[in-house]
Amino acid sequence: MSKIDVVRAAMVEAMKAKDKERKDSLSMLLSALKNAEIDKRSPLTEDEENAVVKKELKQTKETMDTAPADRTDIIEEARKRMAVYQEFAPADMTEDQIKETIQGVLAELGIETATLKDKGRIMKVLMPLVKGKADGKVVNEVLAGMMK
Repeated sequence: MSKIDVVRAAMVEAMKAKDKERKDSLSMLLSALKNAEIDKRSPLTEDEENAVVKKELKQTKETMDTAPADRTDIIEEARKRMAVYQEFAPADMTEDQIKETIQGVLAELGIETATLKDKGRIMKVLMPLVKGKADGKVVNEVLAGMMK
């Protein structure tokens, strides 16, 4: 069952429960998933679906962060929307899992102790492995912490 079907089913449930805020959030997520599928011109893979959900989460977080402090209505709406989107987002990798992946990449590249000179090579191999599974900022911070 694709994420589009799952979101659509959840939206129908929200409509039956007369939960307008949840229905609106699910409607926006469903729209984003469908638009991505239309742009691709074929059904989305699970990774692509997860990337769309992550993108929507990130945009909603940015909306929340950039809203003026006195606009509590916008901030609250974004917070509720993020809670709904979180249900459909894949779990992020933990720092330990990221470290394991980095160790694997270092072994693959034959690097014993990573230095700043190696960072570009490491990231080039590492990022495709963690794309959609971990936040790029977190990956960068963990790698920086491991460098000498």
